[in-house]
Amino acid sequence: MRHCLENYVNLFHAERNHPGKGNVILFPAPRDRISEMAGDIQTRERLGGLLKFYYRDAA
Repeated sequence: MRHCLENYVNLFHAERNHPGKGNVILFPAPRDRISEMAGDIQTRERLGGLLKFYYRDAA
């Protein structure tokens, strides 16, 4: 249960867009290149694919 909650909290704080704040990610990691338009789209999965995060790979 702890593993599931830790993964969800990480997704919620660092990878989920915030609908009350203009639908943007509040604290994106620089490596995820959220607003970039160049580069291949990659997927980071948590909990066996139950939670997914899409980001751009470095061009």
